[in-house]
Amino acid sequence: MNRIYGELVKNLLLLWRDRAGLLILFLMPALLVVIITLVQNNVYKLMGESAAKVLLVDPDGGELGKEIVAGMKGATLTREVDGRPVTADDAKKLVAAGRFQACIIIPAGATATLAEMAGAEVRADLAGEPHAKVASPELAIYFDPTVLGVFRGGIQNGLTVIIRSLEIKARIKAFGEQLPAHLQREIRKVAGPMADYVTVPEVKIGFTTEPLLAIHGQALSRAGLAVVPTPVQHNVPAWALFGMFFIVVPMSTFFLRERKEGTMTRLLALPVPYAVILVGKVLAFVMVSFCQFALIVLIGRFILPLLGLAAFDPGHNFGTVAVVVLAAALAATGYGLLLGCLARTYEQAAMFGSISVVVASALGGVMVPTYAMPEMMRRISAFSPVGWGLEAFLDIFVRGGNLAGVVGPVSALLTFGAGAGLVAWLAFIRRAGSV
Repeated sequence: MNRIYGELVKNLLLLWRDRAGLLILFLMPALLVVIITLVQNNVYKLMGESAAKVLLVDPDGGELGKEIVAGMKGATLTREVDGRPVTADDAKKLVAAGRFQACIIIPAGATATLAEMAGAEVRADLAGEPHAKVASPELAIYFDPTVLGVFRGGIQNGLTVIIRSLEIKARIKAFGEQLPAHLQREIRKVAGPMADYVTVPEVKIGFTTEPLLAIHGQALSRAGLAVVPTPVQHNVPAWALFGMFFIVVPMSTFFLRERKEGTMTRLLALPVPYAVILVGKVLAFVMVSFCQFALIVLIGRFILPLLGLAAFDPGHNFGTVAVVVLAAALAATGYGLLLGCLARTYEQAAMFGSISVVVASALGGVMVPTYAMPEMMRRISAFSPVGWGLEAFLDIFVRGGNLAGVVGPVSALLTFGAGAGLVAWLAFIRRAGSV
Protein backbone atom coordinates (compact mmCIF):
# COMPACT_ATOMS: atom_id res chain seq x y z
CA MET A 1 0.00 0.00 0.00
CA ASN A 2 2.87 2.39 0.79
CA ARG A 3 4.35 1.71 -2.66
CA ILE A 4 1.06 2.57 -4.36
CA TYR A 5 0.79 5.72 -2.22
CA GLY A 6 4.31 6.75 -3.21
CA GLU A 7 3.57 6.23 -6.90
CA LEU A 8 0.33 8.19 -6.50
CA VAL A 9 2.07 11.17 -4.84
CA LYS A 10 4.82 11.11 -7.47
CA ASN A 11 2.34 11.35 -10.35
CA LEU A 12 0.37 14.11 -8.64
CA LEU A 13 3.57 16.12 -8.15
CA LEU A 14 4.54 15.63 -11.79
CA LEU A 15 1.11 16.82 -12.86
CA TRP A 16 1.29 19.84 -10.56
CA ARG A 17 4.59 20.88 -12.14
CA ASP A 18 3.12 20.52 -15.63
CA ARG A 19 1.18 23.79 -15.77
CA ALA A 20 0.39 23.42 -19.48
CA GLY A 21 -1.13 20.01 -18.80
CA LEU A 22 -3.24 21.45 -15.98
CA LEU A 23 -4.55 24.14 -18.33
CA ILE A 24 -5.58 21.46 -20.82
CA LEU A 25 -7.31 19.40 -18.16
CA PHE A 26 -9.15 22.15 -16.30
CA LEU A 27 -9.25 25.44 -18.21
CA MET A 28 -10.11 24.01 -21.64
CA PRO A 29 -13.32 22.13 -20.65
CA ALA A 30 -14.33 25.03 -18.39
CA LEU A 31 -14.10 27.52 -21.28
CA LEU A 32 -15.79 25.13 -23.69
CA VAL A 33 -18.79 24.50 -21.47
CA VAL A 34 -19.33 28.27 -21.11
CA ILE A 35 -18.78 29.20 -24.77
CA ILE A 36 -20.67 26.28 -26.33
CA THR A 37 -23.61 26.66 -23.95
CA LEU A 38 -23.92 30.37 -24.71
CA VAL A 39 -23.85 29.66 -28.45
CA GLN A 40 -26.34 26.81 -28.23
CA ASN A 41 -28.64 28.88 -26.05
CA ASN A 42 -28.97 31.41 -28.89
CA VAL A 43 -29.61 28.56 -31.34
CA TYR A 44 -32.40 27.29 -29.09
CA LYS A 45 -33.91 30.77 -29.17
CA LEU A 46 -34.04 30.70 -32.96
CA MET A 47 -35.72 27.28 -32.74
CA GLY A 48 -38.65 28.74 -30.85
CA GLU A 49 -37.51 28.95 -27.23
CA SER A 50 -37.83 32.75 -27.27
CA ALA A 51 -38.99 35.55 -29.55
CA ALA A 52 -37.31 36.08 -32.91
CA LYS A 53 -37.15 39.44 -34.72
CA VAL A 54 -39.57 39.56 -37.66
CA LEU A 55 -40.57 42.54 -39.83
CA LEU A 56 -44.25 42.96 -40.80
CA VAL A 57 -45.14 44.97 -43.89
CA ASP A 58 -48.92 45.47 -44.05
CA PRO A 59 -50.22 47.72 -46.86
CA ASP A 60 -53.51 45.81 -46.55
CA GLY A 61 -54.29 47.22 -43.09
CA GLY A 62 -57.11 44.74 -42.59
CA GLU A 63 -58.10 41.83 -40.41
CA LEU A 64 -55.31 39.59 -41.71
CA GLY A 65 -52.57 41.77 -40.24
CA LYS A 66 -54.38 41.98 -36.88
CA GLU A 67 -54.72 38.19 -36.73
CA ILE A 68 -51.01 37.71 -37.50
CA VAL A 69 -50.00 40.16 -34.76
CA ALA A 70 -52.32 38.46 -32.25
CA GLY A 71 -51.40 34.91 -33.25
CA MET A 72 -47.61 35.01 -33.63
CA LYS A 73 -46.63 35.16 -29.97
CA GLY A 74 -43.33 33.40 -30.61
CA ALA A 75 -41.92 36.32 -32.59
CA THR A 76 -41.33 40.02 -32.04
CA LEU A 77 -43.14 41.70 -34.93
CA THR A 78 -41.85 45.12 -35.97
CA ARG A 79 -43.57 47.54 -38.37
CA GLU A 80 -41.17 50.47 -38.08
CA VAL A 81 -37.39 50.83 -38.21
CA ASP A 82 -35.60 54.05 -37.26
CA GLY A 83 -38.93 55.75 -36.63
CA ARG A 84 -40.53 55.19 -40.05
CA PRO A 85 -42.77 52.51 -41.55
CA VAL A 86 -40.93 49.76 -43.41
CA THR A 87 -41.64 49.19 -47.09
CA ALA A 88 -41.36 45.83 -48.81
CA ASP A 89 -38.02 46.74 -50.41
CA ASP A 90 -36.63 48.04 -47.10
CA ALA A 91 -37.72 44.86 -45.32
CA LYS A 92 -35.97 42.62 -47.86
CA LYS A 93 -32.74 44.60 -47.52
CA LEU A 94 -32.84 44.50 -43.70
CA VAL A 95 -33.40 40.73 -43.68
CA ALA A 96 -30.67 40.16 -46.27
CA ALA A 97 -28.29 42.22 -44.09
CA GLY A 98 -29.02 39.98 -41.10
CA ARG A 99 -30.70 42.60 -38.90
CA PHE A 100 -33.93 40.59 -38.82
CA GLN A 101 -34.52 36.86 -39.12
CA ALA A 102 -37.53 37.19 -41.45
CA CYS A 103 -40.08 39.57 -42.93
CA ILE A 104 -43.77 39.01 -43.69
CA ILE A 105 -45.35 41.05 -46.51
CA ILE A 106 -49.15 41.15 -46.70
CA PRO A 107 -50.42 42.24 -50.16
CA ALA A 108 -52.82 45.16 -50.39
CA GLY A 109 -56.47 44.11 -50.48
CA ALA A 110 -55.73 40.65 -49.10
CA THR A 111 -58.45 40.77 -46.41
CA ALA A 112 -61.13 42.00 -48.83
CA THR A 113 -60.14 39.42 -51.44
CA LEU A 114 -60.26 36.67 -48.80
CA ALA A 115 -63.82 37.70 -47.83
CA GLU A 116 -64.90 37.83 -51.48
CA MET A 117 -63.46 34.39 -52.19
CA ALA A 118 -65.15 32.94 -49.10
CA GLY A 119 -68.49 34.45 -50.16
CA ALA A 120 -68.12 33.08 -53.68
CA GLU A 121 -67.36 29.59 -52.33
CA VAL A 122 -70.43 29.62 -50.05
CA ARG A 123 -72.70 30.83 -52.88
CA ALA A 124 -71.39 28.06 -55.13
CA ASP A 125 -71.88 25.44 -52.42
CA LEU A 126 -75.44 26.57 -51.66
CA ALA A 127 -76.28 26.60 -55.35
CA GLY A 128 -74.66 23.23 -55.95
CA GLU A 129 -72.25 24.71 -58.49
CA PRO A 130 -68.49 24.08 -58.83
CA HIS A 131 -66.10 26.60 -57.36
CA ALA A 132 -64.80 29.14 -59.82
CA LYS A 133 -61.03 29.27 -60.13
CA VAL A 134 -59.72 32.71 -59.16
CA ALA A 135 -56.25 34.09 -58.55
CA SER A 136 -55.74 34.24 -54.80
CA PRO A 137 -53.40 36.75 -53.14
CA GLU A 138 -50.05 35.46 -51.90
CA LEU A 139 -48.57 36.32 -48.52
CA ALA A 140 -44.78 36.51 -48.93
CA ILE A 141 -42.19 35.45 -46.31
CA TYR A 142 -38.48 36.19 -46.73
CA PHE A 143 -35.85 34.66 -44.45
CA ASP A 144 -32.27 35.45 -43.57
CA PRO A 145 -30.36 32.68 -45.40
CA THR A 146 -28.42 31.81 -42.24
CA VAL A 147 -31.43 30.90 -40.08
CA LEU A 148 -32.24 27.27 -39.34
CA GLY A 149 -34.82 25.26 -41.22
CA VAL A 150 -36.65 24.58 -37.96
CA PHE A 151 -37.18 28.32 -37.49
CA ARG A 152 -38.45 28.71 -41.04
CA GLY A 153 -40.86 25.83 -40.63
CA GLY A 154 -42.13 27.26 -37.34
CA ILE A 155 -42.91 30.67 -38.89
CA GLN A 156 -44.58 29.15 -41.94
CA ASN A 157 -46.66 26.71 -39.88
CA GLY A 158 -47.76 29.48 -37.54
CA LEU A 159 -48.88 31.66 -40.45
CA THR A 160 -50.69 28.73 -42.03
CA VAL A 161 -52.72 28.16 -38.86
CA ILE A 162 -53.59 31.88 -38.64
CA ILE A 163 -54.68 32.09 -42.28
CA ARG A 164 -56.74 28.90 -42.06
CA SER A 165 -58.49 30.27 -38.98
CA LEU A 166 -59.29 33.53 -40.79
CA GLU A 167 -60.56 31.62 -43.82
CA ILE A 168 -62.95 29.59 -41.64
CA LYS A 169 -64.18 32.81 -40.04
CA ALA A 170 -64.85 34.33 -43.44
CA ARG A 171 -66.70 31.23 -44.65
CA ILE A 172 -68.84 31.06 -41.50
CA LYS A 173 -69.70 34.77 -41.81
CA ALA A 174 -70.59 34.43 -45.48
CA PHE A 175 -72.67 31.35 -44.74
CA GLY A 176 -74.61 33.17 -42.02
CA GLU A 177 -75.25 36.13 -44.34
CA GLN A 178 -76.34 34.09 -47.36
CA LEU A 179 -78.29 31.31 -45.64
CA PRO A 180 -81.56 33.28 -45.03
CA ALA A 181 -81.85 34.32 -48.68
CA HIS A 182 -81.05 30.80 -49.82
CA LEU A 183 -83.73 29.32 -47.52
CA GLN A 184 -86.27 31.89 -48.73
CA ARG A 185 -85.62 30.87 -52.34
CA GLU A 186 -85.91 27.19 -51.50
CA ILE A 187 -89.19 27.75 -49.63
CA ARG A 188 -90.57 29.70 -52.59
CA LYS A 189 -89.78 26.78 -54.86
CA VAL A 190 -91.86 24.49 -52.65
CA ALA A 191 -94.62 26.77 -51.28
CA GLY A 192 -95.06 29.11 -54.22
CA PRO A 193 -97.05 32.28 -53.33
CA MET A 194 -97.47 31.02 -49.77
CA ALA A 195 -93.78 31.68 -49.25
CA ASP A 196 -94.60 35.37 -48.90
CA TYR A 197 -96.12 34.56 -45.53
CA VAL A 198 -92.92 32.84 -44.32
CA THR A 199 -90.05 34.97 -43.05
CA VAL A 200 -86.66 33.40 -42.46
CA PRO A 201 -84.99 35.07 -39.47
CA GLU A 202 -81.43 36.32 -39.56
CA VAL A 203 -78.95 33.57 -38.84
CA LYS A 204 -76.26 34.41 -36.31
CA ILE A 205 -73.44 31.92 -35.99
CA GLY A 206 -71.03 32.44 -33.14
CA PHE A 207 -67.43 31.47 -33.89
CA THR A 208 -64.30 31.53 -31.79
CA THR A 209 -60.74 30.64 -32.63
CA GLU A 210 -60.14 29.18 -29.17
CA PRO A 211 -59.32 25.45 -29.47
CA LEU A 212 -61.94 23.03 -28.21
CA LEU A 213 -59.33 20.30 -27.68
CA ALA A 214 -56.32 21.38 -25.65
CA ILE A 215 -52.80 20.04 -26.18
CA HIS A 216 -50.58 19.56 -23.15
CA GLY A 217 -46.92 18.70 -23.62
CA GLN A 218 -44.70 17.53 -20.77
CA ALA A 219 -41.34 15.83 -20.46
CA LEU A 220 -41.31 12.38 -18.90
CA SER A 221 -38.83 11.03 -16.36
CA ARG A 222 -38.50 7.88 -14.33
CA ALA A 223 -38.77 9.82 -11.09
CA GLY A 224 -41.97 11.51 -12.21
CA LEU A 225 -40.31 14.96 -12.18
CA ALA A 226 -39.97 16.81 -15.45
CA VAL A 227 -36.52 18.38 -15.91
CA VAL A 228 -36.46 21.21 -18.44
CA PRO A 229 -34.18 20.10 -21.33
CA THR A 230 -31.92 23.15 -21.59
CA PRO A 231 -28.49 23.36 -23.26
CA VAL A 232 -27.02 23.54 -19.75
CA GLN A 233 -28.34 20.12 -18.72
CA HIS A 234 -26.69 18.59 -21.81
CA ASN A 235 -23.46 20.57 -22.02
CA VAL A 236 -22.29 20.38 -18.41
CA PRO A 237 -21.95 16.57 -18.32
CA ALA A 238 -20.96 16.45 -21.99
CA TRP A 239 -17.97 18.76 -21.72
CA ALA A 240 -17.03 17.38 -18.32
CA LEU A 241 -16.68 13.99 -20.04
CA PHE A 242 -14.70 15.57 -22.85
CA GLY A 243 -12.23 17.01 -20.33
CA MET A 244 -12.01 13.70 -18.46
CA PHE A 245 -11.15 11.77 -21.62
CA PHE A 246 -8.70 14.44 -22.73
CA ILE A 247 -6.62 13.28 -19.79
CA VAL A 248 -5.08 10.74 -22.18
CA VAL A 249 -2.83 13.45 -23.64
CA PRO A 250 -0.87 14.44 -20.48
CA MET A 251 -1.07 10.86 -19.17
CA SER A 252 0.55 9.38 -22.27
CA THR A 253 3.17 12.11 -22.41
CA PHE A 254 4.08 11.40 -18.75
CA PHE A 255 4.82 7.82 -19.77
CA LEU A 256 6.99 8.94 -22.66
CA ARG A 257 8.82 11.49 -20.54
CA GLU A 258 9.68 8.87 -17.93
CA ARG A 259 11.01 6.58 -20.67
CA LYS A 260 13.00 9.33 -22.39
CA GLU A 261 14.52 10.69 -19.17
CA GLY A 262 15.36 7.25 -17.77
CA THR A 263 12.97 7.54 -14.83
CA MET A 264 11.12 4.43 -15.95
CA THR A 265 14.37 2.44 -16.04
CA ARG A 266 15.13 3.40 -12.45
CA LEU A 267 11.59 2.52 -11.37
CA LEU A 268 11.84 -0.90 -12.98
CA ALA A 269 15.13 -1.52 -11.21
CA LEU A 270 13.42 -1.12 -7.83
CA PRO A 271 11.70 -4.09 -6.15
CA VAL A 272 8.28 -2.74 -7.12
CA PRO A 273 5.73 -4.83 -9.05
CA TYR A 274 4.75 -3.50 -12.46
CA ALA A 275 1.11 -3.38 -11.37
CA VAL A 276 1.96 -0.94 -8.57
CA ILE A 277 3.41 1.54 -11.07
CA LEU A 278 0.34 1.36 -13.29
CA VAL A 279 -2.16 1.46 -10.41
CA GLY A 280 -0.45 4.54 -8.97
CA LYS A 281 -0.84 6.35 -12.28
CA VAL A 282 -4.47 5.31 -12.61
CA LEU A 283 -5.36 6.49 -9.09
CA ALA A 284 -3.67 9.84 -9.63
CA PHE A 285 -5.57 10.60 -12.81
CA VAL A 286 -8.86 9.23 -11.46
CA MET A 287 -8.56 11.81 -8.67
CA VAL A 288 -7.90 14.49 -11.27
CA SER A 289 -10.99 13.35 -13.22
CA PHE A 290 -13.20 13.77 -10.16
CA CYS A 291 -11.79 17.26 -9.67
CA GLN A 292 -12.49 18.10 -13.33
CA PHE A 293 -16.08 16.94 -13.08
CA ALA A 294 -16.65 18.84 -9.83
CA LEU A 295 -15.25 22.03 -11.40
CA ILE A 296 -17.55 21.82 -14.44
CA VAL A 297 -20.59 21.11 -12.26
CA LEU A 298 -19.79 24.13 -10.08
CA ILE A 299 -19.46 26.31 -13.18
CA GLY A 300 -22.81 25.06 -14.45
CA ARG A 301 -24.43 25.60 -11.06
CA PHE A 302 -23.07 29.05 -10.15
CA ILE A 303 -21.25 30.70 -13.10
CA LEU A 304 -23.60 30.06 -16.02
CA PRO A 305 -26.60 31.71 -14.26
CA LEU A 306 -24.50 34.90 -13.99
CA LEU A 307 -24.30 34.88 -17.82
CA GLY A 308 -28.06 34.72 -18.24
CA LEU A 309 -28.31 30.95 -18.61
CA ALA A 310 -30.24 28.39 -16.61
CA ALA A 311 -28.52 26.86 -13.59
CA PHE A 312 -27.41 23.26 -13.86
CA ASP A 313 -29.58 20.92 -11.81
CA PRO A 314 -27.44 18.05 -10.46
CA GLY A 315 -30.41 16.30 -8.87
CA HIS A 316 -30.09 14.31 -5.67
CA ASN A 317 -28.74 10.95 -6.82
CA PHE A 318 -25.13 11.78 -6.00
CA GLY A 319 -24.12 8.17 -5.38
CA THR A 320 -25.10 7.13 -8.91
CA VAL A 321 -23.32 10.18 -10.32
CA ALA A 322 -20.14 9.18 -8.46
CA VAL A 323 -20.36 5.66 -9.90
CA VAL A 324 -20.66 7.01 -13.45
CA VAL A 325 -17.79 9.46 -12.91
CA LEU A 326 -15.61 6.63 -11.57
CA ALA A 327 -16.47 4.36 -14.52
CA ALA A 328 -15.75 7.15 -17.02
CA ALA A 329 -12.49 8.03 -15.24
CA LEU A 330 -11.33 4.41 -15.32
CA ALA A 331 -12.20 4.17 -19.02
CA ALA A 332 -10.26 7.36 -19.76
CA THR A 333 -7.22 6.41 -17.69
CA GLY A 334 -7.20 2.90 -19.15
CA TYR A 335 -7.10 4.42 -22.61
CA GLY A 336 -4.39 6.83 -21.48
CA LEU A 337 -2.29 3.92 -20.20
CA LEU A 338 -2.74 2.10 -23.49
CA LEU A 339 -1.70 5.11 -25.51
CA GLY A 340 1.28 5.82 -23.25
CA CYS A 341 2.54 2.25 -23.53
CA LEU A 342 2.12 2.00 -27.33
CA ALA A 343 3.17 5.48 -28.48
CA ARG A 344 6.83 5.98 -29.32
CA THR A 345 7.03 9.79 -29.55
CA TYR A 346 5.36 12.81 -27.97
CA GLU A 347 3.91 13.74 -31.35
CA GLN A 348 2.24 10.35 -31.74
CA ALA A 349 0.72 10.50 -28.27
CA ALA A 350 -0.49 14.10 -28.54
CA MET A 351 -1.78 13.83 -32.11
CA PHE A 352 -3.51 10.47 -31.88
CA GLY A 353 -4.77 11.07 -28.34
CA SER A 354 -6.37 14.45 -29.03
CA ILE A 355 -7.85 13.46 -32.41
CA SER A 356 -9.30 10.20 -31.09
CA VAL A 357 -10.91 11.95 -28.11
CA VAL A 358 -12.43 14.66 -30.33
CA VAL A 359 -13.79 12.05 -32.74
CA ALA A 360 -15.20 9.92 -29.91
CA SER A 361 -16.80 13.02 -28.38
CA ALA A 362 -18.35 14.11 -31.66
CA LEU A 363 -19.72 10.62 -32.30
CA GLY A 364 -20.88 10.31 -28.69
CA GLY A 365 -23.15 13.37 -28.85
CA VAL A 366 -21.04 15.99 -27.08
CA MET A 367 -21.19 18.51 -29.95
CA VAL A 368 -24.53 17.43 -31.47
CA PRO A 369 -27.12 15.23 -29.72
CA THR A 370 -27.22 11.73 -31.18
CA TYR A 371 -30.93 11.94 -31.97
CA ALA A 372 -30.13 14.75 -34.46
CA MET A 373 -27.57 12.59 -36.31
CA PRO A 374 -28.22 10.55 -39.47
CA GLU A 375 -29.08 6.89 -38.94
CA MET A 376 -25.61 5.67 -39.91
CA MET A 377 -23.94 8.07 -37.47
CA ARG A 378 -26.27 6.99 -34.67
CA ARG A 379 -25.21 3.39 -35.21
CA ILE A 380 -21.53 4.35 -35.10
CA SER A 381 -22.06 6.46 -31.95
CA ALA A 382 -23.03 3.27 -30.09
CA PHE A 383 -19.30 2.38 -30.03
CA SER A 384 -18.10 5.65 -28.47
CA PRO A 385 -16.99 5.46 -24.80
CA VAL A 386 -17.77 9.16 -24.44
CA GLY A 387 -21.27 8.40 -25.73
CA TRP A 388 -21.73 5.69 -23.07
CA GLY A 389 -20.81 8.11 -20.31
CA LEU A 390 -22.98 10.91 -21.71
CA GLU A 391 -25.97 8.58 -22.02
CA ALA A 392 -25.56 7.60 -18.37
CA PHE A 393 -25.31 11.22 -17.22
CA LEU A 394 -28.35 12.30 -19.25
CA ASP A 395 -30.25 9.36 -17.82
CA ILE A 396 -29.53 10.72 -14.33
CA PHE A 397 -29.71 14.49 -14.87
CA VAL A 398 -32.57 14.68 -17.38
CA ARG A 399 -34.59 11.46 -17.18
CA GLY A 400 -34.39 11.05 -13.41
CA GLY A 401 -32.76 7.61 -13.62
CA ASN A 402 -31.06 5.65 -10.87
CA LEU A 403 -28.21 3.14 -10.63
CA ALA A 404 -30.28 0.35 -12.18
CA GLY A 405 -30.90 2.51 -15.23
CA VAL A 406 -27.20 3.13 -15.94
CA VAL A 407 -25.93 -0.42 -15.48
CA GLY A 408 -25.52 -0.85 -19.23
CA PRO A 409 -23.34 2.22 -19.99
CA VAL A 410 -21.39 1.84 -16.73
CA SER A 411 -20.62 -1.80 -17.55
CA ALA A 412 -19.51 -0.78 -21.04
CA LEU A 413 -17.18 1.90 -19.62
CA LEU A 414 -15.67 -0.47 -17.08
CA THR A 415 -15.18 -3.16 -19.73
CA PHE A 416 -13.51 -0.68 -22.05
CA GLY A 417 -11.23 0.60 -19.28
CA ALA A 418 -10.33 -2.92 -18.14
CA GLY A 419 -9.64 -4.07 -21.70
CA ALA A 420 -7.46 -1.04 -22.48
CA GLY A 421 -5.66 -1.42 -19.13
CA LEU A 422 -5.00 -5.10 -19.74
CA VAL A 423 -3.47 -4.45 -23.16
CA ALA A 424 -1.43 -1.61 -21.65
CA TRP A 425 -0.19 -3.89 -18.87
CA LEU A 426 0.89 -6.57 -21.34
CA ALA A 427 2.66 -3.98 -23.47
CA PHE A 428 4.27 -2.52 -20.35
CA ILE A 429 5.57 -5.93 -19.24
CA ARG A 430 6.94 -6.64 -22.68
CA ARG A 431 8.70 -3.28 -22.86
CA ALA A 432 9.96 -3.62 -19.27
CA GLY A 433 11.48 -6.99 -20.09
CA SER A 434 13.47 -5.45 -22.92
CA VAL A 435 14.92 -2.71 -20.68
